[in-house]
Amino acid sequence: MIELWNGILVGLALSILVGPILFSIIQRSIEQGVKAGLWVAFGIWISDVLFIVGIMFGVTHISKLIESPLFEPVLGVLGGFVLVGIGAGMFISKPAEKMEEEDEGIESLSSQWRLWLEGFLLNTINPFSVIFWTGLITTRSVNTDLFSTNSYLFFGAVLGTIIFTDSLKVFLAEKIRTRLKPHHILQMRKFSGAILFIFGIVMMIRVTLI
Repeated sequence: MIELWNGILVGLALSILVGPILFSIIQRSIEQGVKAGLWVAFGIWISDVLFIVGIMFGVTHISKLIESPLFEPVLGVLGGFVLVGIGAGMFISKPAEKMEEEDEGIESLSSQWRLWLEGFLLNTINPFSVIFWTGLITTRSVNTDLFSTNSYLFFGAVLGTIIFTDSLKVFLAEKIRTRLKPHHILQMRKFSGAILFIFGIVMMIRVTLI
């Protein structure tokens, strides 16, 4: 039972972090509705699952890779470019005049795929995500069997909490959406785009100059 609570606490700690992932989930939910927000979140969840599975099976090799002096600069620059691209696109483009049209617009497979890919890339090409999961799993591997029932319970609780809190953010953003007018949506889109752009620039500066 203690592993369950430990996992929930870790998941809650992750859920309150303010970063590009949070802004992306909220913005897509407000602008395009629950389905869009959930597709972005789904990409994030799949990325986290792949991190956990991949690191659990290759913890030694991945730990050595992270220790390389080139790891964080290379991944940070790539992640920065992704954030800058998404942020610039969000800032320049405009949402549909009628918000109802956006719900219909994500019914196509290509639209769903783009939303999923946005969430997946935001989480995957983020040095923090790689370092966090590697550090968490490596630490547990010292004192606990990674393939034991306790570990499965712990990581299941972490993922379950992340999924629950991300879904809650999506549905709360949807409540806000019904109270907003088109010009409010446009202003929030530009604000979120600018924030993502700044996150990308700061990430690239941090990993290359600091």
